[in-house]
Amino acid sequence: MHEIYPLIQKTEFPDIYREKLDTLQINLGYKCNQSCLHCHVNAGPKRKEMMNIRTMKEILNFIRLNKIKIIDITGGAPELNPHFRFLVKSAKELNCHVIDRCNLTILLELKNQNLADYLAKNNVEIIASLPCYQKENVDAQRGKGVFFQSIEALKILNSLGYGIENNLILNLVFNPQGTQLPPNQSKLQSEYKKKLKKEYGIHFNSLYTITNMPIARFGSTLISKGLFNKYLSLLKESFSNEALNNVMCKKLLSVDYKGYLYNCDFNQMLNIGLSKNKKQHISTIKKDDLNQLKINVADHCYGCTAGNGSSCTGTLT
Repeated sequence: MHEIYPLIQKTEFPDIYREKLDTLQINLGYKCNQSCLHCHVNAGPKRKEMMNIRTMKEILNFIRLNKIKIIDITGGAPELNPHFRFLVKSAKELNCHVIDRCNLTILLELKNQNLADYLAKNNVEIIASLPCYQKENVDAQRGKGVFFQSIEALKILNSLGYGIENNLILNLVFNPQGTQLPPNQSKLQSEYKKKLKKEYGIHFNSLYTITNMPIARFGSTLISKGLFNKYLSLLKESFSNEALNNVMCKKLLSVDYKGYLYNCDFNQMLNIGLSKNKKQHISTIKKDDLNQLKINVADHCYGCTAGNGSSCTGTLT
């Protein structure tokens, strides 16, 4: 794995500052049942990092004290954390809207644990990875057999009301193949809905198009292929001021499996904390401490401002 940060540390990316916090994104660990080529977390089956119950309780205390309303649970495959259901239950008791970033195939792997039923009973919003509606592209990016496993999982979710009933939200995520920017989100969403309904009877709410970040596994692959600088130039040349105004790091806070804080999940993977001098732990900070805090940036940030912009909930313009 190539080291990325030294290549992007020196930057001309504009200064940006935090605004009022509305979303806490919680990474429960880097273990995953898949090893996707575009993964910015470098997650996989052999990863051991996992959030413990003590850290989870510290996070829940932060949520309670600061009245955070949106909890975005991610990984790895966050459902592999043995305390996943404890976190969901506790967050719902605090009247939080809970999002699970699900790779779909984990629903089949944990089928005997009735995971999909549990998510539905707790009205957990699902944001699910499906980088294409074509088998060849999905299997190339995520592993052989993943496409049809994902379709099977989507059918299970639909049978429970996901993507159909108003309180069971099912959104899908598209990632480009390789070094191009995502296409128009609205047009691609229409294509997804048409293809998935016609060929598989699948229903979902929205499609989010997300730019591949030149970090971790994807960034290292670009370096190996001699494409890193070219891709970074594309991101810079496609810079959008409108997207800059809406970047997610202004209102989102990312917390890693140890409880340390970052401006976003991408900074977490690069180990770029809230402060350049030292890491800050969720047990030592209040929401008001974050207001107007300058956000630590590097060249990878151009990935969020290229073209129509990119965030964990799709385009920004």
